[in-house]
Amino acid sequence: MSGFSADWLALREPFDVNARNADVLDAVIATLAGNTQPRIVDLACGTGSTVRTLAPYFSPGQTWKLVDNDLSLLARAADLTKHTGVSVITAPVDLNHDLEAALDGAVDLVTTSALLDLVSAPWLERLAVETLARSIPFYAALSYDGRVEMGPAHAMDKAIVAAVNRHQRSDKGFGPALGPDAATAAVAQFEKLGCVVVHGEADWVAGPKDRDFQNEVLAGWASAVRETGDVPLTDIVDWLTFRRDQVAAGTSSLRVGHVDMLARPGKR
Repeated sequence: MSGFSADWLALREPFDVNARNADVLDAVIATLAGNTQPRIVDLACGTGSTVRTLAPYFSPGQTWKLVDNDLSLLARAADLTKHTGVSVITAPVDLNHDLEAALDGAVDLVTTSALLDLVSAPWLERLAVETLARSIPFYAALSYDGRVEMGPAHAMDKAIVAAVNRHQRSDKGFGPALGPDAATAAVAQFEKLGCVVVHGEADWVAGPKDRDFQNEVLAGWASAVRETGDVPLTDIVDWLTFRRDQVAAGTSSLRVGHVDMLARPGKR
């Protein structure tokens, strides 16, 4: 499951890389330290950003299984990860129905990025149970947690963000999505099963020079808010016009809250 365009994934990749929480990443690296042939499964891989980000930290003998239900993105992932020098295979899998198939075989680490806020509570529990049953560490990066800071302020900011967060909880293919509650729910779920969990903030940060990225995020939010019907269209248009004007003037800033986490089987 991906649901994102390749262009958007390419635009956001530098912000994803910069956002990753260093403490959680260090814990992930330590988890595979000494493993000369780590086998990694990346769920909802998109175009392979996770491979490109993590491959330099692991042994050259690493093997990645990239899982997505979007054949076009899988093809791009196979092509865009060639330069990493690591072994990559792709697997078209509908994670809503065939999660277990994605995890079958010898696996040393399961990763995903920007997925948990799209899934339902029952699916998250299923994921936690399946990874723990196989004793596989699980690294989830970039789960949106509902925190948003925009500058300069606009009177509609609070209402817009509230509507975005309501939209985030709609069905994204796995049942009613956890949306901004995903990170908290994931930490609690894995801890309940006895895992040791390391987690921390991993926010997107965009400044005046990041015009394309900011405009894409803002347009996406405006579209989502319109779908909810919670905010009058004239208010959405006024807000988006103001935001775009600030971006064009080089006076806009944006921080979007995300959380990274690593869950490892074991006792506290």
